[in-house]
Amino acid sequence: MTDSLFHSDSKVHLSARDLRLSFTIGKRKIDVLRGISLDVNRGESVFLVGASGAGKTTLLYTLAGLERPESGTVAFEGRQLYGGSEREAARVRNERMGFVFQGYLLLPELTALENVMLPTMIGSRADRKMAQEALERVGLAERQAHLPGELSGGEQQRVAIARAIINDPSVIFADEPTGNLDSKTGETIVDLLLALVRENQKTLLVVTHDARLAERGDRKVEIIDGLLKQEA
Repeated sequence: MTDSLFHSDSKVHLSARDLRLSFTIGKRKIDVLRGISLDVNRGESVFLVGASGAGKTTLLYTLAGLERPESGTVAFEGRQLYGGSEREAARVRNERMGFVFQGYLLLPELTALENVMLPTMIGSRADRKMAQEALERVGLAERQAHLPGELSGGEQQRVAIARAIINDPSVIFADEPTGNLDSKTGETIVDLLLALVRENQKTLLVVTHDARLAERGDRKVEIIDGLLKQEA
């Protein structure tokens, strides 16, 4: 592990120490995370790159509290993500984290506006005005009444980004957000993500297979066979 993977000159937003996780397929054990430690500073945009199967998505999910490690710790805003109840972890994810996925994960029977409102419906906090403002921020104010099937792939991903930011999270996790898009649309989506997080001092963690897109962040970290390599 290299010291360059740790940033101690500003407030650490997310901190992982010695993360280990394996899966068993038949009689074969596969070590996916093999002792990963990483600090991410508040307001930093970090892109995780690596070959297919290297463990980058598993690492992202572990950092986000979605995949419990076998050993190691994850601290988010000074609190241990895996130290309390699942209910508390779910509350933190809903209120303090935003998620963007490759497959958009929009409900097809709901309009763009209704999809964006979903995170605010937890705890009976449904807020139509906030959803409209979020859609406006991603350039889709005129498409709020459309169903996902009536939107292009890029527009669906914009709806997903609006959904991710509606609760004003402090960190956004994005798993291959451009994976289903052509290169031009993918560039636009990355432009939007970076603009949103930089304007509002959010932290951003992105998994991507596109090394060129990864150069756009503040830091690029490569995962190889479950271990981190010094960033480019």
